[in-house]
Amino acid sequence: MKLPKGYRFAGTACGVKTSGAKDVSLVLSDVPATGAGVYTQNQVVAAPVINCRSKTPSSSLRAIITNSGNANACTGEKGIQDSARMCNLTAETCGVEPEQILVMSTGIIGQFLPMTAIEQGIRDSVNSLGNSEQHFLESADAILTTDQSRKIANRSLNLGGTKIELVGMAKGAGMIGPNMATMLCTCLTDAKLSADQAERLLRRAAALSFNQISVEGHTSTNDTMLLLANGAAGGEELDKQQEQVFAGQLNAMCIELAKQIPIDGEGASHLIEVSITGAASDAEAQLIARTVAASNLVKTAIYGEDPNWGRIVSAAGYAGPPIVHEHLRLELNGFTLFDAGEPIAFDEPAASATLRDQSVARIELTVGDGPGNCTHWTSDLTVEYVRFNSEYST
Repeated sequence: MKLPKGYRFAGTACGVKTSGAKDVSLVLSDVPATGAGVYTQNQVVAAPVINCRSKTPSSSLRAIITNSGNANACTGEKGIQDSARMCNLTAETCGVEPEQILVMSTGIIGQFLPMTAIEQGIRDSVNSLGNSEQHFLESADAILTTDQSRKIANRSLNLGGTKIELVGMAKGAGMIGPNMATMLCTCLTDAKLSADQAERLLRRAAALSFNQISVEGHTSTNDTMLLLANGAAGGEELDKQQEQVFAGQLNAMCIELAKQIPIDGEGASHLIEVSITGAASDAEAQLIARTVAASNLVKTAIYGEDPNWGRIVSAAGYAGPPIVHEHLRLELNGFTLFDAGEPIAFDEPAASATLRDQSVARIELTVGDGPGNCTHWTSDLTVEYVRFNSEYST
């Protein structure tokens, strides 16, 4: 994996996780970086989100310190102080200023951070910094909680003769709802961006990726998506044409990262991709896509390998936006199940077999002849999901 220039990484264990897994992650830019953030839309906001919101966008950020295993959410003034302490200690040990440090936390809600352990974890992380792929992977592992595997992606591009690298790490598996989810994401690049560019590009990337995933529709208190651009690749700030190219790669990388979350949904057996076309607007397509994706009947049909088109079509019908029946068409994994408002004879065992044999269920629904479209990703609803979340302590 090619990493952007000018960054160092570390992932260490300090004991927040009783399993002994890595639980402190540090990303450090060797030079001041432009940064932006997109955050949870929940009204109940965790302390680290409040801290980050006060510092972004910025043109002088240096590091992101993250702990996993404890969300530092619903922890009042002490939680605010603990997030500030994480930033202060990181700044002190790295030789920079506290306002140049961003902080993220994820895990159990409503418990105070074990600050003695975390402070040691921060010191260990600073002492473990390196710029190798292994250092990056350890940093990516240290932000995980109930995830089954790490979530990483990267892109390379050439802009005006300057080689640019993009890399991202994310976490998330449960409490995933549209408009951010229980997820953290850090995107890093060695391109040179203005603070305005970083903010604009990140918000668009979030809208196309992490704002279009769900597992059970539960929006968390800690959702944070960050972008750092340190300009270490050289060259000038991106012009309008270069920005377009860069945005395309950033969007694609974030979509790749976002799709890794619902497929890793707690107990999930399928990634469900809901693509809506023909709506009057993108906003109406988005509403239909999210309604279909949120239907427990649709989710359980996919889990049961049942090409039950009635559940999908009816979910689209109660979403609200107008449906043009003569244009209504549904395909599931390439099988046409419904067209021009009427059911179509299809090979039901073969369609069911695609759900049994493939981990991705693609629902393609045309609802009219308008220009609106949207793609949303979710996971199926399984017996294992219910078991896991009935036993998970908050």
